Amino acid sequence: MCSVVLALQILLTVFSEYRTGYPAAANAPYFVSVTGVSAALSAAVICALSRGVSEVIGLIQRVSTASVSIEGEVVGEAGKGLLLLLGVQKGDDKQKADRLLDKLLRYRVFPDDDGKMNLSLVDIAGDLLVVSQFTLAADTRKGTRPGFSSAATPADAEALYDYFCEAAKERVSMATGRFGADMQVSLVNDGPVTFWLEV
Repeated sequence: MCSVVLALQILLTVFSEYRTGYPAAANAPYFVSVTGVSAALSAAVICALSRGVSEVIGLIQRVSTASVSIEGEVVGEAGKGLLLLLGVQKGDDKQKADRLLDKLLRYRVFPDDDGKMNLSLVDIAGDLLVVSQFTLAADTRKGTRPGFSSAATPADAEALYDYFCEAAKERVSMATGRFGADMQVSLVNDGPVTFWLEV
């Protein structure tokens, strides 16, 4: 469900309970610290985010070279371009994968003639290396050990990862790692330039 829709639904519930004095309104973080509609909306947004609204996660790094190896064998490599670490969460689907791919290919992270980041991967005809990254879906808000309850099942994650890679191959020069394998990733981050993408 869209986070905005979820936030509005929570807003209506919390504000209604607030007006009637129903104690459940206190369950919304920070609701008791301020009053009025703006307070309810803030609480709704916080609640929506804290409930882990699903987003396909892509961590991109601008690289001059990158490679991924398994048991000493290089299985994928790229020259100038992007390294994408891809994380899949519960509820992610092909539509979200398509949006991430569109954004990734058009994201302006490469310098133009004036040294400003105005060029995309497509603009420079760069390479893309995609590596599955299960740990991006971790919940790190509490304690000192990551939780993975929001991560997609291995079967669902692999299916969406494969779909993403096949779609990317039709649009750009790319290579991949191997889903679920113990991989060693090497790269030269050019900048360094790193961005966390969600759609």
